[in-house]
Amino acid sequence: MGIDTILLTVKRDGGDRLDVMTEEAIEVAEQTGARVVVGHAFETQSDVDDALATLEDVDGTPTDVARRLSSVKRATKALEAAGVEYDVEGVVGDPGEAVAKLADRVGADRVFVGGRERSPTGKAVFGSTAQQIILSAPCPVTFIREE
Repeated sequence: MGIDTILLTVKRDGGDRLDVMTEEAIEVAEQTGARVVVGHAFETQSDVDDALATLEDVDGTPTDVARRLSSVKRATKALEAAGVEYDVEGVVGDPGEAVAKLADRVGADRVFVGGRERSPTGKAVFGSTAQQIILSAPCPVTFIREE
């Protein structure tokens, strides 16, 4: 099975983990010729609307708003510098479920997701978006842990 499409999930506050995830996605894309879809999930439409209130010259779709997020811009700048083909997709909904559906819709062959280490009790009590993606994605998932 080849890798034609990679989904790189990006949170609003990407942190250092975003740079590591982006570097890993670039490495795989360069080796396989895959395109990268940079995806961001907004939990609610009001999150999109709140972001729109601070932006100018944006149509208002989740994808338009996602393109303007600093973390998405940081990832796309690195992809562009590496010469990797990419697209940006913004989705609305429960992040774990929305990312899994996005992976299916774009035909992702690999998903890159980040998260922090939690105890099993912490995952049970608070949930884990990364865990939900790992269990629901239609393809293999590479998890990058925050240090």
